[in-house]
Amino acid sequence: MDWQDQGIVLSVRPHGENAAILEVFTAEHGRHLGVVRGGISRKMTPFLQPGNDLALSWRARLEDHLGVFVAEPERLRSALMADRLALLGLNTVTGLLRLALAERDPHPDLWWASRALLDQMQGQGWAAAYLGWELGLLAELGFSLDLSCCAVTGTVADLVYVSPKTGRAVSRGAAGEWAERLLPLPLVLRRLASAEALGPVEAIELAQGFAITGHFLEKALGPVLVRRGLPDARAALVGRLCKGV
Repeated sequence: MDWQDQGIVLSVRPHGENAAILEVFTAEHGRHLGVVRGGISRKMTPFLQPGNDLALSWRARLEDHLGVFVAEPERLRSALMADRLALLGLNTVTGLLRLALAERDPHPDLWWASRALLDQMQGQGWAAAYLGWELGLLAELGFSLDLSCCAVTGTVADLVYVSPKTGRAVSRGAAGEWAERLLPLPLVLRRLASAEALGPVEAIELAQGFAITGHFLEKALGPVLVRRGLPDARAALVGRLCKGV
């Protein structure tokens, strides 16, 4: 059993005297683990770091075996390690992917989106892009939010709430006495969901958007979280992004 693919490093841990167990998110083979011989050597350690892109060959005697990786560097993102906010973003993305994705289950669209986001994180002003990535992650988990029209009336005007049960938009007029039980729907989330141009994004919009995606991530990952909650890095990241720091 063997294949070749591209992968983003999610985690690395020592294995034996000089090997490492590498966990990657690959384009065609999903989240995958394998042994890298010499993985903790001076030669390989610099590129076996979370967030880096690798060219990978995997081989095993049987398909369900752990197998062995041969890894070569493809794109290094060392800038993520040098910036505190970007490092929080990296830890959040890799933590959520490790938590959310079943092993060896392909998610090619999410792989491309994750790669693009990590590239954006090496610059400035990527808060809305990260929020959009969480929307995409929810969609991959089967929890797509329907923000296109009101769940009650079918209208597309004045959509200001989201149902915490269904993830569907609700208009101001249809909310009625249920408004206090609904989640505020910010414009940035509607625009991200419909792939519209964003324009300026206020901190309050980001906070409302992250409250919605966080709620549904906890719902989607409930069986996995088991009272642990989402990764601590996400709470720290959201706090920083909403303050514009």
